[in-house]
Amino acid sequence: MKKPSRSQSSLLIKDIHTLITMDGSESILRGGFIYAEGGEIKLIGKHPPKGLRPGRTISARYSVALPGLINTHHHLCQTLTRACTAAADMELFDWLTTLYPMWARLDEESMHAAALVGMAELMLSGCTTTTDHHYLFPRGQSRLIDAEIAAARKIGIRFHPTRGSMSVGQSKGGLPPDSVVQSEDVILEDCERLIRKYHDPAPGAMLRIALAPCSPFSVSEGLMRQTAAMAQRHQVRMHTHLAETRDEQDYCLKRFGKRPLDFMADVGWLKDTTWVAHGIYFNSREVNRLGRARVGLAHCPSSNMRLGSGVAPVLALRRAGSPVGLGVDGSASNDSSHMLAEARQALLLNRLAHGAAAIKAMEALQLATLGGAACLGRNDIGCLAPGRRADVALFDLRDVGYSGAEDAAAALVLCAPTRVHTLVVEGKVVVENHELRTLSIEPVLARHRRFAAKMVGSRPLL
Repeated sequence: MKKPSRSQSSLLIKDIHTLITMDGSESILRGGFIYAEGGEIKLIGKHPPKGLRPGRTISARYSVALPGLINTHHHLCQTLTRACTAAADMELFDWLTTLYPMWARLDEESMHAAALVGMAELMLSGCTTTTDHHYLFPRGQSRLIDAEIAAARKIGIRFHPTRGSMSVGQSKGGLPPDSVVQSEDVILEDCERLIRKYHDPAPGAMLRIALAPCSPFSVSEGLMRQTAAMAQRHQVRMHTHLAETRDEQDYCLKRFGKRPLDFMADVGWLKDTTWVAHGIYFNSREVNRLGRARVGLAHCPSSNMRLGSGVAPVLALRRAGSPVGLGVDGSASNDSSHMLAEARQALLLNRLAHGAAAIKAMEALQLATLGGAACLGRNDIGCLAPGRRADVALFDLRDVGYSGAEDAAAALVLCAPTRVHTLVVEGKVVVENHELRTLSIEPVLARHRRFAAKMVGSRPLL
């Protein structure tokens, strides 16, 4: 490689205590370095070459470095209804019908605030890429995805918003109230608009659009088919909730005369450009079918436990060939947006279900990095290697929760989750010394609390 000159767009992270590359070989370097230029990793190794003149140098003598964590399923608007008393102890369908009327008060301002808070929380947990599955569009609110995108650009996170949709309201036998659903013509027109305006298919893209009807119980069979056709035409990915509860299974059997996965296959969704959220109630035949099709899964352990939904067949899906990533899910069913905590929950829940040897700490980190990248169809993130994007999370081993740990990599998921010390997205430092550097968070939080109180109909918590 030609010796690079000094550049403000270049970054050297050196003397890294423990460098977890996630390059497929479970490679861990002690005292290694990462050199990036123009948002791309150029060099990784033990010792930086002499004469390197980076625009910025970070010493990571006390840090574990790993690829930025990737969140594959979220509902950012739900940060406005965390720990809501009315829905605190309900299962999914009752939880949804309780919260739908509150979410019907959403507008662009409150969506922007909710997205900033959720993204800030994710970034402070080590997350560099997030999706969002937004499917609620109260009457007159047609630019809520645009508000999220503005928030992502402001805060500096890599973003995969999915244009969600609901077209079957209660008057047509669906679960959501008619006040938050849209006509199918409006949905498809806006999907086209968002793809044309925002979608960037290029390597290193900071913004990509996916299409995401909410679920089999809130959209029509026709909309599912038309969405699949549009996604193929524009070469974008598809996402939806699937097999999350027994209620959903019963609904599909009653309405369509088939199980949720059979319904999805019949409408053209069983393909490697699809990833689904939850996937708890797949039988062994369906697991193998998903694996052969390379359909991805966003595993949401905290939400699944919080709502009492069940345990997804994560390990079986991985063996069958399905990419599996992690999702924090909505902040009203978790009620957190902490990706390192989600990796820990995935480890603990799958050990509870299958035994202590069933999943290792490094495998939980793989779900949060490489697995997430595969779900999103990306081969430029999720791994620290030359040619990949410079998305790096540094966790400080001097934190009290890591004191006494022998294995630095395992400590990230076996010990209590902490805030990231330094976070780099596309070669730019966005978190430093545990604090956001792209915006002042306190005014955002004050505004967010006011919106939250108005939505729930209560006094602000603070």
